[in-house]
Amino acid sequence: MRHTPTYLLTDPDEVKRLIRENPWATIVSSTATGMVASHYPVVLEENEDGISIVSHVGRPDEQLHELGQREILVIIQGPHGYISPGWYGNDEFVPTWNHVTAHLYGVPEILSDAENFEVLDDLVDHFESQMPEPVSLDLDENAARRIARGTVGMRLRVTRFDARLKLSQNKTPEVFDRIVTALEGDGPFASSALAAEMRKVRGDAPA
Repeated sequence: MRHTPTYLLTDPDEVKRLIRENPWATIVSSTATGMVASHYPVVLEENEDGISIVSHVGRPDEQLHELGQREILVIIQGPHGYISPGWYGNDEFVPTWNHVTAHLYGVPEILSDAENFEVLDDLVDHFESQMPEPVSLDLDENAARRIARGTVGMRLRVTRFDARLKLSQNKTPEVFDRIVTALEGDGPFASSALAAEMRKVRGDAPA
């Protein structure tokens, strides 16, 4: 990402929060035959000291990505949206795009079939826990294991990350407030999630 010191995010705990809240990731690999990108859910390993995520890819994506052979990039995209200069209330006329983004780097570890199934089981339980009547792979474990054979699990222990919180920190408090108000409204570019990130970066107390 473009080097913008004003917007740098260096706190690993905030990167972990971003992963938790935005688990749909883009996996990018530079392979012997060119660039490859895929999209899969990731889950943060909460018991790790550093940043570690687990995921899976469908066969034959593990071959296309040449997983385990070299460093990959995993992109986590948080709330983002268009910022209209009409919200500024001054003579500025250049729009921008606010966003929360993290680039995670590392060489993935390929999981055994047993650990891959455990990760898939945990992944389903993780997301189903929010449902009123959670579904589990335990309903038919044999069938679930057959389906799991079509996937390859991986763990990425992040060795470095590059993250940004571009949230109008360069604007005056008055302009910042007008942007937040517009995002919390009902206009065509409203985004309550992006407004919440702006309030957080400014240190507003939760409502």
